Amino acid sequence: MNDQPEQDSPEPPTGHSVIQGYLKSLDASPGVYRMLDAQARVLYVGKARALRARVSSYARPTGHNPRISRMIAATTSMMFLTTRTETEALLLEQNLIKQLKPKYNVLLRDDKSFPNILVAKDQAFAQIKKHRGAKKQKGAYFGPFASAGAVNRTLNQLQKAFLLRNCSDPMFESRTRPCLLYQIRRCSAPCVGKISEDNYGLAVRDAELFLSGRSTKVQENLAAQMQTASDAMEFERAAALRDRIRALTQVQGAQGINPRNVSEADVIALHMDTGQACVQVFFIRAGQNWGNHDYYPRVSLGGATDFSAAEVMEAFLGQFYDTKEPPRQIILSDAIENDDLMADALSLKAGRKVEILVPQRGEKADLVAGALRNARESLARRMSESATQARLLRGLAVAFSLDGPPARIEVYDNSHIQGAHAVGAMIVAGPDGFIKNAYRKFNIKGVDLTPGDDFGMMKEVLGRRFSRLLKEDPDRDKGLWPDLLLIDGGAGQVSAVAEIMGLHGVQDIPMVGVAKGVDRDAGNEEFHRPGQRVFALRHNDPVLYFVQRLRDEAHRFAIGTHRAKRAKAIGATPLDEVPGVGSTRKRALLAHFGSAKAVSRADLKDLKAVDGISDALADTIYDFFHDKG
Repeated sequence: MNDQPEQDSPEPPTGHSVIQGYLKSLDASPGVYRMLDAQARVLYVGKARALRARVSSYARPTGHNPRISRMIAATTSMMFLTTRTETEALLLEQNLIKQLKPKYNVLLRDDKSFPNILVAKDQAFAQIKKHRGAKKQKGAYFGPFASAGAVNRTLNQLQKAFLLRNCSDPMFESRTRPCLLYQIRRCSAPCVGKISEDNYGLAVRDAELFLSGRSTKVQENLAAQMQTASDAMEFERAAALRDRIRALTQVQGAQGINPRNVSEADVIALHMDTGQACVQVFFIRAGQNWGNHDYYPRVSLGGATDFSAAEVMEAFLGQFYDTKEPPRQIILSDAIENDDLMADALSLKAGRKVEILVPQRGEKADLVAGALRNARESLARRMSESATQARLLRGLAVAFSLDGPPARIEVYDNSHIQGAHAVGAMIVAGPDGFIKNAYRKFNIKGVDLTPGDDFGMMKEVLGRRFSRLLKEDPDRDKGLWPDLLLIDGGAGQVSAVAEIMGLHGVQDIPMVGVAKGVDRDAGNEEFHRPGQRVFALRHNDPVLYFVQRLRDEAHRFAIGTHRAKRAKAIGATPLDEVPGVGSTRKRALLAHFGSAKAVSRADLKDLKAVDGISDALADTIYDFFHDKG
């Protein structure tokens, strides 16, 4: 009897015939469809006014651009979700794109939140500060600003102009004398009664008027007060008012050109060139320019882009406003196909009308032209930087004997003070530079570690990193695995990491330890690789400077993480451990007793007398500190 050769399982069918098979089960309902490959990975997410009509377009064998043709050829199955309306389909599509990151969709890669200025009114004397995140605190919010730097510059000048406090509530409540900000005329010291509640309220009102775009009225009032003070020969007060007017003028100067007839809008301009795109967003609020931010959505799969400007702009709007409140007007450089649908979706999200415009003349067109110029210049700079980065990655591959330029470099460092508040840090770099949304911090948890054991810390960090990678991306097809590991340290750290990699069965990732050398001077770095001789690069080698920059960025991130952890620990009190005591009740207890130690010694009757502390919570606090729980 002859043995028959084993037959490989047939490849699943792909392409037009697969898509054609779904048409009989579809109707004219609106909805969202997903195209999947043989490994069930989502290739593309799309929306449809009528699912059957949209999917039937993919069943045609010809008439597609190269991107769509490749996508159809790779499709082995599809998934469908019907919706009640086209607007719901659009919202669901953008949500799935951000969640699944399909290969053939335009992807917004940098989607950070933006800071606001908050005039917090939890206290009689309002606090002015930077705020990021959900708007849960009581007060007036102004923004968004394009960056933390733009907020900080504005706050700095507003402090000079209106002398509002920026200290935290616990610090405000515990002051017994003015702080340095009062001495340098940045605060009116309401904490110690240097200004009345009414006069401070007037300053808060003026600050809100200015941030609401009514700056002319505020400056006119200050100018009148300055003239009155000068006429009364109160020259010191007149000089202080002059400085406040000057501070407001500096805020306006830093904003650049402020539009006359546009009160609230985002100005969005797109520039595309050789398979790359830059979207520039300018934030106009209260008639003021509150900065701009650039984005580089993924619009290419290795060659020239197959996306039109309308497709890129529509995808950008959907993903950008998925987590942000849209303004009343969105002013675009390029029209989108479904502008009515997008306007309805954004209006639904905002709870008010949102208008989408593509101006051809006038002030709005001038705003678009300015944003477009910024987009063009930003993309040119990025393309130049990318070319330089590509050269450095090729040089790195040669220097470290890699198979090719690394697409993902992970750099690790630890930070601690004699073992206290120990943290590990990982930064990531690639062809586009530092990938900051991929940075990770690790709180060192090993209870059996000797304080200051750098080898043990590095083993813990890398052990946790590889355990997570093996769980989240076992097939290494999601782009999460590094092509190169750089470790801050010498032979000891390299040996510790090699041991961990061996335990996890990960032995095919190149790893290099970067040590400072004999004199610990920058420029004398030595490079350690498992089982190989130590080597160095020449002093003027651009690759050496590149490695130094990577190591310094990891060190900066590790130090910052360590300092934040240490500051949090310093500010911690035993009250943080008491069940039911949150930040508000903690403030009330500290304000009443003066310190956590005094709370721990307080009698039960005194605890019950604190505003906001119930009898049951007073019992809990008393038992916690007197070991009766």
